[in-house]
Amino acid sequence: MATSVSADCTVGLIGVGLMGGSLGLAARDLAGVRRVIGYSRSPKTIAAALERGAITEAAASLEEAASAADLVFVCTPVRLVVEHVHRAHAAAGPDAVVSDVGSTKAMLMEALTEEEQARCVGGHPLCGSETAGVGNARASLYEGATYFLTPGAHVRPAAFQRLYDFLMQIGARPVAVEPHEHDRVLATVSHLPHVLANVLMIQAGEHTGTRDPLICAGPSFRDMTRVAGSNARVWADIFLENREALLASLAGYRTGLDEMTLALEAADEGRLAALIGRAARQRERLLAAESLSADKLFRIMVKIPDRPGVLQQITVALGDAAINIEDLAMHHMSAELGGELTVYVLGAEVCERAATLLSGFGYQVTTGRGVA
Repeated sequence: MATSVSADCTVGLIGVGLMGGSLGLAARDLAGVRRVIGYSRSPKTIAAALERGAITEAAASLEEAASAADLVFVCTPVRLVVEHVHRAHAAAGPDAVVSDVGSTKAMLMEALTEEEQARCVGGHPLCGSETAGVGNARASLYEGATYFLTPGAHVRPAAFQRLYDFLMQIGARPVAVEPHEHDRVLATVSHLPHVLANVLMIQAGEHTGTRDPLICAGPSFRDMTRVAGSNARVWADIFLENREALLASLAGYRTGLDEMTLALEAADEGRLAALIGRAARQRERLLAAESLSADKLFRIMVKIPDRPGVLQQITVALGDAAINIEDLAMHHMSAELGGELTVYVLGAEVCERAATLLSGFGYQVTTGRGVA
């Protein structure tokens, strides 16, 4: 299964707020990493990170943190990620892997050169909190969380696997996805809900009637507006970075509102019930989390050529087909013979779908049950 990250591995954190601080705690508590170097422009943040144990030592610069690390995570605001990944790559050693935790991925991946793509892999964990700062960091933040990875066409398999294995060790569930598709999905399931939460809160809070709606707001309103007012600088940056995808998602939402409006204007009970029924069916899909146990683990062995883009094509294709990779392992034989990628999935049906999908790309695929 996953290769354990050595305790001698050094993790570098560029930014040690909630996300970076939690990565540091997870690296130490769950992956057994002994050395975590952190950099922040804020001396107060660094002091708090050292006190919490999120880092074991402080760096005086981004370059100092990156140069000493085997795994570098850029955990700064999205408007700074591209610049910081470039700088981290330039400073890091030739075998170091650089990633980030930003909410948008297309802009970063388009900015990377082929050389940078070899060991810079975009990342976005779907976890967090309404509270920010290293004081709220916790080692368990990433446990069970989907962690999107956006490998470029020129990614080194060994670099991808090192990052993948580390994320598995801290309890995350890494899923590869194409960068633009990532941004479109996140516009719908993350960025749009933040927009709506803010609009709902403003509408209720600025109501001009005689009774303040916020005084009598029920659980449904509280649930829907939980993220309203989140860090304005951070979310304004995210909205603008993902502007095109968010505008498209807002247009789709407007179409849904128009449908509901027309049904209400016509007092069409059947149409309203049908819309609610459609929502109910999608809600059921959301809640139908797969609960297969480890004894349902299947493996897919894929013969792969030694050429750029193969790993990206396979992992992204599986992610786009909603096939979760529970684990993976790669064995490289030679430039002429290529190697073998082994992917582990849960369930016979998922295994069959994955094998059919990859065979359709022309790969030689064999399957088996359990761990090889």
